[in-house]
Amino acid sequence: MTDYKPEGWLIHTSENREATRSLSALQDAMQQKKILEARAAVCTANHDLLVDFGFCRGMIPREEGAVGIADGSTRDIALISRVNKPVCFLVTGFSTDEKGEPMPILSRKKAQELCREQYLSQKIPGDVLDARVTHMEPFGCFVDVGCGIPSLIPIDCISVSRIFHPKDRFTNGQDIKAVIRSIDENGRITLSHRELLGTWEENASLFTVGETVSGIIRSVEDYGIFVELTPNLAGLAEPKEGVFPGQQASVYIKNLLPEKMKAKLIIVDAFDAVYKPEPLRYFRLGGHIDRWVYSPEGASRQISSEFSPLK
Repeated sequence: MTDYKPEGWLIHTSENREATRSLSALQDAMQQKKILEARAAVCTANHDLLVDFGFCRGMIPREEGAVGIADGSTRDIALISRVNKPVCFLVTGFSTDEKGEPMPILSRKKAQELCREQYLSQKIPGDVLDARVTHMEPFGCFVDVGCGIPSLIPIDCISVSRIFHPKDRFTNGQDIKAVIRSIDENGRITLSHRELLGTWEENASLFTVGETVSGIIRSVEDYGIFVELTPNLAGLAEPKEGVFPGQQASVYIKNLLPEKMKAKLIIVDAFDAVYKPEPLRYFRLGGHIDRWVYSPEGASRQISSEFSPLK
C-alpha cells in the first residue's frame, strides 16, 4: 500500500524527482497511478492550479483541485492557499497549452480519494498519525493528515498545559504527531495531541527538586502564577509583581507532589524574550492507544482519555 503522507513530504524524494523529470516519466506514473508532488506556481482566475515541473507546466482543473470543490463543501481558498507550495496529484492525461506546448492534466482530488479509500478509511480512534500544521484559529489547529486532507485538533486537545491560541504551541508547516479522537459518519476526522506528550509522571521525571529551570508564564491569578515547564506539565508559583502571560521565566522547583499532581515553583526572574520553540518531545510516536491516563496512581484528580474503536 502507498505510504500516504501530508503534502510536502514527497516532493524532494529521489523517487518523486525521477517521476516528474520528463513527459515520459509522467506517462509512466499515470500508468502506475502513482501519487506525485510538485510546486503549484499559479492559481488562475478560474481557480485552476498550474503546477511547475521545470520542463513544462501541468494543470489541475478547479474541480479536480480538492475533494468537495465541485459540490461547494470545500471553498476555493483551499486552492488559492496552495500557490507556491507542494501539491499532490495523479496524472490523468495530456493536452497542450495556448502555445501548443505539452500540458499534463492532473488531479489532486483523485489523490485525496485514494488516500481516503486506502489509508484513512482503515484508521480508527486511537490510531497515531503523521500530520502537518496548515493553519490555526483561536479554537484549534488545522492539519494535513494525508494528501492535503484537513483535520482539526481542538485547542483543549493540544496539550495539558493550557494555551490561549494554537500558535503558542505550533507553527505553520510544522510536522507533528496526532491521535485520532473521533471519526464522524462522513469520514471526517477529529484529532488530539496531548496524549502523545506524556503523563504527569513522565514529564515530572525530567526535573529534580532544587533545580532552577526555564519556563513560560501561561496565566497570572490572584493566588499564584502558572508556569509551563513542558507542554504537559505546568506548576504554580507564588505571586510576583510585574509578571505577565507569555513571558519567559527562570523558576526554582520547590517541590513535586504526584499525589496532588502539583509542581510548586518559585519564580527567580520573568522577562520578555522571543526564543525558538523547543522541539516537541513525544512519548508515543506511533501505533494505537486504547486509553491514556495522565494522572499518577492515587491522585485526587483524574485526567484521562478513552478512544472508542467505533467510527
